[in-house]
Amino acid sequence: MDNWLAKLWRSPEVREKLTVTVLLLLIYRIGAHITVPGLDVAVLRLQFQQLQGTLFGVYDMFVGGGLSRATIFALGIMPYISASIMFQLLAAVFPTIEKLQKEGDEGRKKLTQWTRYTTVVLSLLQAYGYAAFLQSFEGAVRAPGLGFTLTTVLTLTVGAVFVMWLGEQITDRGVGNGMSLLIFFSIIEGFPAALARTWESFVLGEIGIFSLAALGAVIIGVTAGVVAMTMAARKIPVQIPRKVVGRGRIREGQKSFVPLRVNSAGVMPIIFAQSFIIVPGTAAQFLSVPWLNAISDLFQPNNWVYDVTYGLLIVFFTYFYTAIIFNPVDLAENLKKQGAFIPGVKPGARTAEYIDRVLTRVTLPGSIYLALIALIPFWIFSVFNIQTFFFGGTSLLIVVGVGLDTVQQIQQLLLVRHYDGFMKKGRVKMRGRQRYM
Repeated sequence: MDNWLAKLWRSPEVREKLTVTVLLLLIYRIGAHITVPGLDVAVLRLQFQQLQGTLFGVYDMFVGGGLSRATIFALGIMPYISASIMFQLLAAVFPTIEKLQKEGDEGRKKLTQWTRYTTVVLSLLQAYGYAAFLQSFEGAVRAPGLGFTLTTVLTLTVGAVFVMWLGEQITDRGVGNGMSLLIFFSIIEGFPAALARTWESFVLGEIGIFSLAALGAVIIGVTAGVVAMTMAARKIPVQIPRKVVGRGRIREGQKSFVPLRVNSAGVMPIIFAQSFIIVPGTAAQFLSVPWLNAISDLFQPNNWVYDVTYGLLIVFFTYFYTAIIFNPVDLAENLKKQGAFIPGVKPGARTAEYIDRVLTRVTLPGSIYLALIALIPFWIFSVFNIQTFFFGGTSLLIVVGVGLDTVQQIQQLLLVRHYDGFMKKGRVKMRGRQRYM
């Protein structure tokens, strides 16, 4: 698959999928700049500048600034993501949901339908809360009242459902990974503006050449580390014994492996930890209570209490989320059904215990790595006093992870195209031989 980028446009199927993906993403970004009726955007932006570093600032990053601009896609794909995570967590509690996850296509279709309904409900609730929140800003809403609330709730809910549809279309008719690609492009939308502000600060002398070079080196180094750790895995060897297949045919034994990724939980531990640690700061913005303000000051970046608490929360949620999404018992049962086994380990319960033990050990460096990725940007920007450009651990992991997944999917599409062409040529040759026999 050398020069696979040059082969993209030679394949009609891949070219069509890329075109559909680009067009749908363009529609998404256009909608992310259309403001909800009845608002003064200038006043709204001034108000939201005070909410950076709170829960609203984190949400705004995932929707590409749509929340601070109050666009028709202000809720973005987040209601759907929240509904999906909700069912993932509920599967560990309710056997019915876990059973549906194991029923194949039919079960997944039913879960997808439930997720869509839940997305609509969450969108209605979030849209109503956001409409009430907008009316709390003095001068932001031109005509506050029931009419504005109903219009905003309807507009934002329809926008969230439409964004969910765009993501599903990218997954089905585009290159795949639709929901993640929507978040990916929402995050990278702010990169050009941040780079322009950083260059402007350098020209004005606010940032020295050494700080600028150090910033570039850190970004490259951290990105390389994220790529390496995202792809790192512990391979558990698996032996598949030979079998008698069909009429006396023997399938030879095979050696394979089960990959346990060092970062099985992905970006979710950072999101969970961030959601918890910014609660005091978010509450302090709306409640003028002295003790709450004191707690909020403690949980600010570049404070040792913040760093320690944030790091420990990430480690905890890494183990928590890994336990939710990865079941060693199910993996051991699947290996047993296939007749496969881990050399030196008895099938069944012993295999599950062995996998769980290895997973626990592998997760520790993965959790520490996530904590460092989340904290290093705060330390670097504090040391060099850079305020114009920021790349957080959450955004960096999403951008790198989604980018790698998308590249791999495109390569798989090209690989399938390559084998299809090879098989067609083979069939043509066979027909030609049969014609002259």
